[in-house]
Amino acid sequence: MRTALFTVSFAGLWGQDRLTLEQSIDVAAELGYDGVEIMGKRPHLSVLDYQVDDCQRLRDRAERSGLRVAAIAGYTDFTGGARAAEVPFGEMQVSYVAELARRAAPLGCDLVRVFTSYEHDAAGFPTQWRQTVDALRACCDRAAEFGVQIGLQNHHDLAVDTKTYVELLAEVDRPNLTPMYDCWSPYLRGENVAAGAARLAKRMRFTTMADYVVLPRWKYLPDLVNYEAQPPAVLAVKMGEGELPYESFLSTLQAQGYDGWVSYEMCSPIRGGGSLENLKAYARHFVEYMKHRSGR
Repeated sequence: MRTALFTVSFAGLWGQDRLTLEQSIDVAAELGYDGVEIMGKRPHLSVLDYQVDDCQRLRDRAERSGLRVAAIAGYTDFTGGARAAEVPFGEMQVSYVAELARRAAPLGCDLVRVFTSYEHDAAGFPTQWRQTVDALRACCDRAAEFGVQIGLQNHHDLAVDTKTYVELLAEVDRPNLTPMYDCWSPYLRGENVAAGAARLAKRMRFTTMADYVVLPRWKYLPDLVNYEAQPPAVLAVKMGEGELPYESFLSTLQAQGYDGWVSYEMCSPIRGGGSLENLKAYARHFVEYMKHRSGR
């Protein structure tokens, strides 16, 4: 398996220290990664700020350091904008994904990550399902013009369950749609993570990793002199120090012949705070974790 560092880790979105995209690429090389996954929005690879020629220069910078661009991470919600139905939010997002795909080739990359949709109350489930299927097909068709695959990550509400996720992949029915199945969401929702990995491994080429501890929460009810359970919080910790069953997940992928990318992300608050020193320590630890697993 090849390791990638997701540049969202240094985007400053959760109060952590911020690096530019170029600085993030340099840090990935410094820490011994094989590649980078580039965040496809500001403050990193925004289609408003980076043109095709800029992407060629980014590729040159990465390759001089021995890195490949493993993926560009797009951010989509194909049912977004329900309160303003006259605004073509779906078309805007398809256009955005197409522009990321256009930039993938000069980056030496052939994979753009997307999400599905957050469910809302303004329309029924069948309508939202159809919107999402149509948008994913459109993204795939436009990405195919650039020789790019669309990777669907299992995070948003619609089709987040593995059984439903597999059904959605089948209905979209595009040869350049690939699952980017990861461990975090199935674990939190109580699924059998190894079973999901076994089901999807042969179709996968990319997975994203981060480890977490689940923190129970309770609300005190003084009238009852008792507590009421609240949804638990989640805190990111160093790889191998959390609760996610990564040994089982990775072993299952490997048993099915998976030899693709594993991308490390810090996309939430992390134990120890968001200083650059702590972020780099986490990212360095992930490389060591993966080397230990492979016996290198």
